[in-house]
Amino acid sequence: MRLLVTNDDGINSVFLHELIFALKAAGHELFVVAPASEQSWTGASKTRGRPVKSAAVDRGFGCPTWIVDGTPSDCVNIALAHLLPKQDATGPEQTTCVEGVVSGINVGFNCTLAFIIASGTVAGAWEGALHGLPAMALSQDVSEETYYRLKEHGSVPEGELLATLRISATHAARLATELLATTPPRSFTVHNVNFPHPCRPDSELRRTVPAHFFVPGLFTPADDQGRHQLIWTEGEDVSPPEPLTDLKCLEAGAISHTVLDYRKLGHS
Repeated sequence: MRLLVTNDDGINSVFLHELIFALKAAGHELFVVAPASEQSWTGASKTRGRPVKSAAVDRGFGCPTWIVDGTPSDCVNIALAHLLPKQDATGPEQTTCVEGVVSGINVGFNCTLAFIIASGTVAGAWEGALHGLPAMALSQDVSEETYYRLKEHGSVPEGELLATLRISATHAARLATELLATTPPRSFTVHNVNFPHPCRPDSELRRTVPAHFFVPGLFTPADDQGRHQLIWTEGEDVSPPEPLTDLKCLEAGAISHTVLDYRKLGHS
């Protein structure tokens, strides 16, 4: 498939790089448009108060690559409208050449109601769905200690974590075909896939729903200058026993696949 790839951890993320390598190895044709810097927890926000700059770069991926100094949603919106080649449509309009959008692989899971809406990774895929394209968000579960080591100290994955990441990326390349090719266009659907840690070649893919999860108190009390710092909170899982949630699926060592059909939001 011809795919647009983005993420929210930024162009320098090794998690993105391993996804690109796996997708290319599986025969997919790629266009990469990623944030110039980390954009985690930006949700579906778009940059409104300033111009957004894009630039073509060569990061050795072997495919057309751009950076955008904005959010994942900015990346996908600008890519589809202005950066990617167009192909002739049946009518007077022209359409993008890609057949789907893949966002990730994120550092840390993006599951539960508490985090899906806030996720820049999921938002990158959602922006693709808003353009009528099948879309998939990919995230790699890691321990809290590993997360902070990677984020705060600029560490790169190695050893067992790198092996897990590469296995997850291989699964992702397979799922890109299986899930995106069978998703109708213009269906407002995102496949939210979370890989367990560790992830194995035979890890089972299970259908899940978002866990019902509360996360109050995500900021510290004000310091002497009135500043509040974002911190991690354990939260509270109040999900019913059935159906299987994304969080319980990861805890069981399986790959979580949640279908986010945004047409089902709200109550009749």
